[in-house]
Amino acid sequence: MTIRILIADDHPVVRSGLRALLASQPDFEVVADAENGEEASTLSASLTPDVILMDLQMPVLDGLTAIQRIHARQPEVRILVLTTYDTDADIVPAIEAGATGYLLKDAPPEALFRAVRSAARGEVTLAPSVAEKIARRLTKTPKNSLSLREIEVLELASRGNSNKDIADKLYITEATVKSHFVHIFAKLGVADRTAAVTAALKMKIIRLDN
Repeated sequence: MTIRILIADDHPVVRSGLRALLASQPDFEVVADAENGEEASTLSASLTPDVILMDLQMPVLDGLTAIQRIHARQPEVRILVLTTYDTDADIVPAIEAGATGYLLKDAPPEALFRAVRSAARGEVTLAPSVAEKIARRLTKTPKNSLSLREIEVLELASRGNSNKDIADKLYITEATVKSHFVHIFAKLGVADRTAAVTAALKMKIIRLDN
């Protein structure tokens, strides 16, 4: 399956570089690029890409507002934040606004490719430093201490269930499933679903048999 991507960044060199980088992957197609959030919102409405790579600091309309606007209108479009900013004030609002993942621009190409593919599947992906910052915000629950619901989510994920499958089986929304994964990643100090399942199995938090 080809993953159709929209790039939103106000720096032409960054957009050009991302285009060239993404073109190296046979399952990626960059359908357009935007230089601000307003343009990204308009292009998303007309092209319905699978994944948007969204910078946060842009003129005309900032990335956070664009995420809110696009997610409200097109919840099926996955938005992956790609930025240089990793402060709590940027990370949490972006995830809450509807971003599927949060990656930093210094990430290696393979990490970007994995994040794009995970985002296309609707899975949450966080840069390691981002996961650590979210963990520090979770003051009510000690790190590595998963709630019963988070364990249920991980067990279902370990059996190959998609976010939609998990939502249906637990009678919750996909947005809630995403939120659970954000907390799981932070508590386990990992960046994606596969690493979370692997860590939970090693720590004997979950098991694959019934």
